[in-house]
Amino acid sequence: MEIRTGTLEDLEAVTAVEAACFPPAEAAGRDAFRDRLTVYGNHVWLLLEEGRLTALADGLVTSQPDLTDEMYADASLHDEEGAWQMLLGLGTRPERRGNGCAGLLLEHVIRAARSQRRRGVVLTCKDRLVGYYERFGFRDEGISCHSSHGNAVWRQMRLTF
Repeated sequence: MEIRTGTLEDLEAVTAVEAACFPPAEAAGRDAFRDRLTVYGNHVWLLLEEGRLTALADGLVTSQPDLTDEMYADASLHDEEGAWQMLLGLGTRPERRGNGCAGLLLEHVIRAARSQRRRGVVLTCKDRLVGYYERFGFRDEGISCHSSHGNAVWRQMRLTF
């Protein structure tokens, strides 16, 4: 397994994995990933197995403490000097789920944010994933007041260093 950051050369593979992991209303499309890879490709992490993209995590950095819907749509909100690593998505190809790939990638993101001296990592998730993220030290802050991305109900989770 290899973990590295993304480039525009990864655009098609990243878009395909995202589409396989999230419902259409929630999945970032090709244009969104083009912007993300261009603006903050160093915050798009890819887990590859034998050169094939298996899992991805991505998110911008900001000094805003809460994840908002605007962050999904506007890569220019990224501030490399920001305090918080936002995690907009974490997904594993369906046929590789249950093998620890997402966990390895999440641990890598946490280490990266810590080494960059961020205050912590913030993400949103569905109710069924709260326990999963708690195992990595995230704290459930309740239903998000700032995100209804894809017309869904999200819980905000925070890992403070």
